[in-house]
Amino acid sequence: MRLLLCAVLLVACSKGDEPAAYQPSPSLVPATELKRGRDACAAYVAQVCKCAETMPALVKQCQLARPLPEALEVDQSVGTAPGVDKKDAVSLAVAVRKTIKTCIDETAKLPAAGCR
Repeated sequence: MRLLLCAVLLVACSKGDEPAAYQPSPSLVPATELKRGRDACAAYVAQVCKCAETMPALVKQCQLARPLPEALEVDQSVGTAPGVDKKDAVSLAVAVRKTIKTCIDETAKLPAAGCR
């Protein structure tokens, strides 16, 4: 009886020899939304940095804007990396959307700062 019990436990605890196939996590941010966000951030950086050439008050804003497109890409790629749990993927999708919102909101403020 003990031998049978040991055999059952051994079979139950053994792992399969084949590793799981690579499957990236699905993106929680749709591709169209991500593309619009990339475009919005690129446009914001271009516009604020162009204005900073003639308006010294916008130089710091230009410097802060430059990393936004990369932050968007990093959050998206990490959020869809293999092994990322659902909670982290959702947090990273929220970060992607916050970055997109920042680009859109800051672009809307540029005319009030004298940037056309």
